[in-house]
Amino acid sequence: MANNPQNFLIAGNDEHGINPPTLGKRTPIMPYIERAIYENEFNYAAKNAFLSDCLRIGFNILDVKPNRQDLSVSSRVVIVNRARPSALVTFAYNAFGDGNSFNSANGVEAYYSPLNREPQRSRALTELVYSEILNATKLRGRGVQPLDVGMLSNVNTIATLVECGFMTNFREAKLMIDPDFVLAVGRAATQGVCKFFDVDYTPIEDFSFPTLRVGSSGNLVKYLQFNLKILGYDVGSVDGRFGNKTREAVIAFQQANGLTPDGVVGRQTWFKLNNLTPEAKVLRRGSIGAEVRYLQQKLYSKLYPVGTIDGIFGANTERAVRDFQRENGLVEDGIVGKDTWRAILDESTSRPLSE
Repeated sequence: MANNPQNFLIAGNDEHGINPPTLGKRTPIMPYIERAIYENEFNYAAKNAFLSDCLRIGFNILDVKPNRQDLSVSSRVVIVNRARPSALVTFAYNAFGDGNSFNSANGVEAYYSPLNREPQRSRALTELVYSEILNATKLRGRGVQPLDVGMLSNVNTIATLVECGFMTNFREAKLMIDPDFVLAVGRAATQGVCKFFDVDYTPIEDFSFPTLRVGSSGNLVKYLQFNLKILGYDVGSVDGRFGNKTREAVIAFQQANGLTPDGVVGRQTWFKLNNLTPEAKVLRRGSIGAEVRYLQQKLYSKLYPVGTIDGIFGANTERAVRDFQRENGLVEDGIVGKDTWRAILDESTSRPLSE
């Protein structure tokens, strides 16, 4: 019989910071969007995808560094050791060379520390998480290796750190802000943790979400609150209690997605929140909601400037869609239908390194 996920506390950690950005931890300047992508943009998003999926499965979670500022390793070690989690997963992204130009170094590598209090179990967890991420992303595997660093050696729990790609590889740099890649990494890490603790894992596509309303409680309320908070809605505390603050956030989310603003999280609200098949909806100027936000993220990861990623299909998004359509042999009408969606979901349609 599988173990109950409620018996475990899973910690997620993201390396470096973005407010302000940690110096040097970035890609070279990306063409077309004319800026560097900072490492923590990926690390933070992947950690959130991981913790969100852990909540959905039923684990208790610890967000080691919920704020966007960098935090010293020693401070994070103290936070982890005080909480005594069952395991710690740290998300990072690699680099090679001087960081100012792209090169061919690529792939995923993962680390554990022989100095950890449970080195063999840390290695076992690392191998499982690494294997699941390779399977989900299809990136090159560079192996599992020992490494003596604070977040692996000094925490009093099983610990792994995964470098999920190379910032100095042009293709993998773009993946850092691709929402599908981020989710794939986070959910794969959850699957690795589930295998390690012998907990059943149900893919989100097959998961049955209950109706939630004021008075509901439990991990799926935490999941709801956690994801609304990531999207910028004020839910108060992520405490698993569906109170008035959570209801107000749900209503705001429903209004932003063209849903009936009743504060009840039923099938349609879950569908929008989880955004499982955004390509099923035709989008055009004036469209709003989760599908538009996803479209903007995908276009931006392909180096098409969209302005603010806000879920509102305005002039900047339409311009990006038209540019994408023109450059990929599609009808340039600014409408995202079946053919445009198919091309957007094809990684090969991303803009090349040279303008």
